[in-house]
Amino acid sequence: MSALLTVSGVVKEFPGVRALDGVDLEVETGEVHCLLGQNGAGKSTLIKVLSGAHTADAGEIRWKEKVVAFPTPIAALRAGLATIYQELDLVDGLSVAGNIFLGHEPSTAGFSRRGEMNAAAAALLDRLGHGEIAPGREVGTLSAAGKQVVSMARALSHHAELIIMDEPSAVLDGGEVENLFRVMRQLTAEGVAVIYISHRLDEIRVIGDRVTVLKDGRTVAVALPAKSTPTADVVRLMTGRNVEYAFPRSGGPVGDRRELLRAEGLTRKGEFSDVSFTVHSGEIIGLAGLVGSGRSEIVETVYGARKADAGRVFVDGKPLRSGSVGAAIRAGMGLAPEERKSQGLLLFEPVYRNVSVSSLRRFSRFGFIVTARELAEAAKITKELDVRPPDPRRVVRTLSGGNQQKVVLARWLLRGCRLLILDEPTRGVDVGARTEIYRLIRALADSGVGVLLVSSEIPEVLGLSDRVLVLREGRVMHEGDAHEIDESRVLDLVMEGAVA
Repeated sequence: MSALLTVSGVVKEFPGVRALDGVDLEVETGEVHCLLGQNGAGKSTLIKVLSGAHTADAGEIRWKEKVVAFPTPIAALRAGLATIYQELDLVDGLSVAGNIFLGHEPSTAGFSRRGEMNAAAAALLDRLGHGEIAPGREVGTLSAAGKQVVSMARALSHHAELIIMDEPSAVLDGGEVENLFRVMRQLTAEGVAVIYISHRLDEIRVIGDRVTVLKDGRTVAVALPAKSTPTADVVRLMTGRNVEYAFPRSGGPVGDRRELLRAEGLTRKGEFSDVSFTVHSGEIIGLAGLVGSGRSEIVETVYGARKADAGRVFVDGKPLRSGSVGAAIRAGMGLAPEERKSQGLLLFEPVYRNVSVSSLRRFSRFGFIVTARELAEAAKITKELDVRPPDPRRVVRTLSGGNQQKVVLARWLLRGCRLLILDEPTRGVDVGARTEIYRLIRALADSGVGVLLVSSEIPEVLGLSDRVLVLREGRVMHEGDAHEIDESRVLDLVMEGAVA
């Protein structure tokens, strides 16, 4: 194999921040090159420099042995370098074919040749092993995995020779990840190179060829063999220390602690059926299951974002009005949603406004917000949670994933919620920040907050929870002490569905 892309000493500065400080990277034709690093290590900035969204301040980028500086993402795409971001930039209202050829539709005299476009889209989908996706189907009706296939087909429609994939497995279940890897192997067999970014270190050994590690904007390791480099070594390079997923110990048995929440027979047709459970003060209840098992739908129904077809939710023994988020918040609930960027954050607002948004009344006087008080309270609680950088005026979209998650948690701590619902709290969060969030969740429970936790990572559910509900196709297959069931048994239940 030969070097397709070579990055040497690339520097990128923003006001007050050197995001990249001499990064090196080499990607060969037909390889899966894994780019690793904690949130804030510089991965996203490097992607934007490579794709033409940012211009490097120093250093050199060679594309097929020629020095380049792509002025725009379109220029990079035309050269054969495509980027698929974690938040897919597809247009839900357009057809599959329309998305694949968006911006470069086959046309004559200004009119699109739809038949030719559909045929070309079908050929690309066949090439990716997904001929079952109809070119005329609306993209918004596809699953997350199907949308990723469309994004890859769009890259190939531009004759991409290198595809950068940012956290592509974050929203996929086990079977969908295997299918993603199959498609990637097919692409690399055809000579297409892939830069693969993931926080799931176990995936790197499965799909990767070589690994480059970034830390604090610098390259700390290049061209490590993905299959044989010990995970502990990779973690040490990423963090500068040895980090394990050490789950904090529980504060002890629930005993006679007060019941905060009780769900009885919750049902939503086509999503879940007859779900019942309780959450006590200081207790963490985990929901385990595959994507599509109804986990998120259940907690959103508890929170009032969805209205139950049957069943009831009680807080402190009193019935909660179904389908009312306001009633849930007034009862002391808070939700950190699965999609924090689109559902949980005001991305273009500062940290302090994101923290205070659910508690604005306490900062108002005669109908006006007292900004100084709002800022002071937000600064105090973000300092307690060690949000970095420690600047409450900073726009929240510029923070790393782990720090964005802390901001969401800070919002509900400021509100004084007694029941916290966490849906995928560590998705897109690096290993160092993940351990911090684990400690924070346990500290909240130890202070008396009840926690309802959803996670796709079974070890996380079992390690953090006091009790666990195992779900399959919207039904509870098992409920019991989290320490009395192991990962293999959970997988048996979610895959086979045997009632326990």
